[in-house]
Amino acid sequence: MTTRIKTLFVAVAFAAAGSAALAQTTTLLNASYDVAREFYKDINPAFIASYKKATGKDVKVDQAHGGSSAQARAVGDGLDADVVTMNTTTDIDYLAGLGVVAKDWSKRFPDNASPTTSTMLFLVRNGNPKGIKDWDDLTKPGVQVVVVNPKTGGNGRYAYLAAWGYVKKKGGSDAQAAEFVGKLFKNVPVLGKGGRDATTIFLQRNIGDVLITFESEVLSIDREFGAGKVDAVYPSISVLAENPVAVVERTVAKKGTADVAKAYLDFLYSEEGQEIAAKHALRPRSPAVLKKYASTFKPVQLFTVQELFGGLAEAQKVHFNDGGQFDKIYTPGK
Repeated sequence: MTTRIKTLFVAVAFAAAGSAALAQTTTLLNASYDVAREFYKDINPAFIASYKKATGKDVKVDQAHGGSSAQARAVGDGLDADVVTMNTTTDIDYLAGLGVVAKDWSKRFPDNASPTTSTMLFLVRNGNPKGIKDWDDLTKPGVQVVVVNPKTGGNGRYAYLAAWGYVKKKGGSDAQAAEFVGKLFKNVPVLGKGGRDATTIFLQRNIGDVLITFESEVLSIDREFGAGKVDAVYPSISVLAENPVAVVERTVAKKGTADVAKAYLDFLYSEEGQEIAAKHALRPRSPAVLKKYASTFKPVQLFTVQELFGGLAEAQKVHFNDGGQFDKIYTPGK
């Protein structure tokens, strides 16, 4: 009987210790955009190890991925993310408008609260059978283009703005840009919901001759589908895409995770975080890391959304809100 009681006490003690350990582990939820999955798969364990070394505390990071605008709406509707890591500022501005993130979120971290940047390029089938070299080729008859719906993902908005900006940077008018982008979208057989959905349409459903997507998606595709399935084509002109981040004030106030959430986003700016970004073909802000990976990031003439559109918020109003330019040039099924 005594032995049984001892065994029972030991079992209870172990269970209590296990519960205490679980209670001491802080869990963060990062709501992020579609094609950042692989990047955060590497960032999260690196951050967990770094945080443990610095504080002696355990932390667990969960991920939620989808089209960036869909993710922002989910957080706005109550998804308890501690941080949001997006690919367009308008998605975080939307949350700021709801009071979910700080009004001055873009000043809470360096570089406009964007630890990495990217740009849009073309992925074509191996050997580039349609001979696609630049934006003009995407408007030719018989070329099918796969792109994300600009209404649901930043990936799609940047693709649209990059095409529009290509015409403007070459001296064209807004009317000429609208005509050009209209032609391009007439070659779009189906819109992806997010970046990963567009990749699935292109590679698994085998639809389209060219996929417009973020530079970082090239490496993800090589890793997931095997090298040699696609060729990357850099257009002569493209857009600088910032990847903004913010702490979700509503969630961290409720969970008491403000310090850990800030440490997580700070880690993205660390040399280790920047190195991981470069390995995933996300352009690092660190000049030293960028120089080290110069061969990864091919030179391309980049313009900013601010320069040509007055910022993403203005572009959203003019181009992507209901009844805007995108609705005027794109009719599903036509």
